[in-house]
Amino acid sequence: MGTPPAVQSAADGYAQSLLPPKELWPVFDYSAEHLRNYPPRLNVAATLLDAAVADGHGDKVMLHYGDAAWTYGILLDHVQRINRVLTGVLRVRPGECVLLRSRNSPMLAAAWLAVVRAGAIAVAASPMLRQEELAFIVDKLRIRIGLCELSVATDLEALLARSEWLESVTCFTDLGNGGAKAELDALAERQAPGGPWADTAADDIATIVFSSGTTGSPKAVAHFHRDLLAVCDCWRYPIPIAPDEPMCATSGMAFTYGLTSNLLYPLRFHTSAVLLPAVTPELLLGAIERHRVAALITVPTVLRGLLPQLRSADASSLIKCFSSGEPLHRELWHAWHDATGVRIIQGFGASEFMSRVLSPSAQGEPVGSLGRAVPGYTACLVNEHGEAIPPGGRGFLAVRGPTGCRYLGDQQKQREFVRNGWNVTSDVFDQDTDGCFWYVGRKDDIIVSSGYNIAAIEVERAIASHPAVLECAVVGAPDKIRGMIVRACVVLRNKKDASEDTVRIIQEHVKATIAPYKYPREVRFMEQLPRTTSGKVEKYKLQRA
Repeated sequence: MGTPPAVQSAADGYAQSLLPPKELWPVFDYSAEHLRNYPPRLNVAATLLDAAVADGHGDKVMLHYGDAAWTYGILLDHVQRINRVLTGVLRVRPGECVLLRSRNSPMLAAAWLAVVRAGAIAVAASPMLRQEELAFIVDKLRIRIGLCELSVATDLEALLARSEWLESVTCFTDLGNGGAKAELDALAERQAPGGPWADTAADDIATIVFSSGTTGSPKAVAHFHRDLLAVCDCWRYPIPIAPDEPMCATSGMAFTYGLTSNLLYPLRFHTSAVLLPAVTPELLLGAIERHRVAALITVPTVLRGLLPQLRSADASSLIKCFSSGEPLHRELWHAWHDATGVRIIQGFGASEFMSRVLSPSAQGEPVGSLGRAVPGYTACLVNEHGEAIPPGGRGFLAVRGPTGCRYLGDQQKQREFVRNGWNVTSDVFDQDTDGCFWYVGRKDDIIVSSGYNIAAIEVERAIASHPAVLECAVVGAPDKIRGMIVRACVVLRNKKDASEDTVRIIQEHVKATIAPYKYPREVRFMEQLPRTTSGKVEKYKLQRA
């Protein structure tokens, strides 16, 4: 496949040491025919990118970004040069975590691949996260090196000034042509082309993603090099992507949904990806029309926003539409199908799995169904005691397959998620007698809004930190556009302060404290919160209010 692996330097084993004991892991099943032949040593960045160039795709466009187009060969050149910066200038070691913070861009893709190519661990953080949220990630993983898009560097550079662990933040621009003002761009340009990749094992950690939980403390989920190939090879089922079908995904690469759809799948299928630094109906429809996008991967909220403008755009190139991240209402499915002739394939996945584990197939399961387990995975329903529930019943989704839960440094949460070798989610489903799964809701206190998982307690903490607030409770409220919205029920210290101005003040305070997408779109002032005799807030009453 070209350049041989590099000689390994001394490894950083801290992240590896945080893995839970193997007896707490779920069963990992690689028995499916398309998952059996991964070698014991592989570097997923080289397996995806170097192999594509070696197979003759070097001159094919891989990334579309505005007026720019990077071929597979151009992307590989950037990856190799950044890899040299990481290992030769920044002294990044195999197994070391490197923080990546950027909007979707070609340079983010190149930097992510370069980190993994170097044998380090890519930890992508959304540019929407604030300084305190970034500090949690840095402290959890003892991150020394950060790579950041220049336009969103403020919070990370502020953290650098006070962090115990973070030693440097090296900035880049979206296309790597920022010159001296973007240090990574300049350093990469001075490097020699070519270069090796690290000799990593299939079960070395390649990336760590953070998933919110009911406690509000994000959980660090580790995924191995082999895992990232497996999710690609399972995505081929039940509806594959062909090499001549450009893809466009609206989620950021800091999320597993965005990382797989914007980067891993296109590389594995030898197609092209259309990257958007921001998502508006105008920008997205313009990109679909310009680049003749065949496969759109998004969330229902985005699809709803596109509908009113479809008549003024040419979306005739779309032949596949994948959706996940939040419930899909039947009226939206039919409205989209009527407008485009394209079925929405609504799947279910989670950060713990890296990709979808339930999906309808080309045969077309009933509208509203999430289909069956993706080939390579096994799914069933269980009750609160972990006992299997036969088709026709309701219970928690339990999954086994090539990917699953490995929480770093949190054995309690690991035990809660993995039971008897199964990954057991907090998601409640019905399963009909034909075997199709139907989403019911969440057991825990996560609010799923526009595809984002928002921990209610995290928003509560942000609101409670405002001096005007005495106490508050946060719940999810149904919303036709976003699926759910964050509703904050607030008791003020001075009841006379209840006003629309105070609503806006609280909302802006939350946006400034945590990621803006988590802010309460609805704020209700109350004399007191409803409580049980033991003092617990009765949130179900707040949801019905």
